[in-house]
Amino acid sequence: LYRLDNGRYPTTEQGLRALVRQPLSEPTPRRYPPGAYLSAKLIRDPWEGEFQYALPGAHNAHAFDLYSLGPDGLEGGESVNADIVNWDTGAID
Repeated sequence: LYRLDNGRYPTTEQGLRALVRQPLSEPTPRRYPPGAYLSAKLIRDPWEGEFQYALPGAHNAHAFDLYSLGPDGLEGGESVNADIVNWDTGAID
């Protein structure tokens, strides 16, 4: 919805916080809803870590990368500690 309303995704600097509070840094959104897009609670992963966001993404050059560091809170990891990413659409082992 942010992109539809404003013609672009938030910048990496603005991050997912742009969905919770209107960014003041450029480019400022053209249309921002009075109640924001999300509750601050929703920009945290199930383990209470912050979701990682980058635009353009290293894996999604024409969009954004969005991922969770998983339960261990560390980059990478295997099995249950693996990062959860938006660029890997393969089946979970």
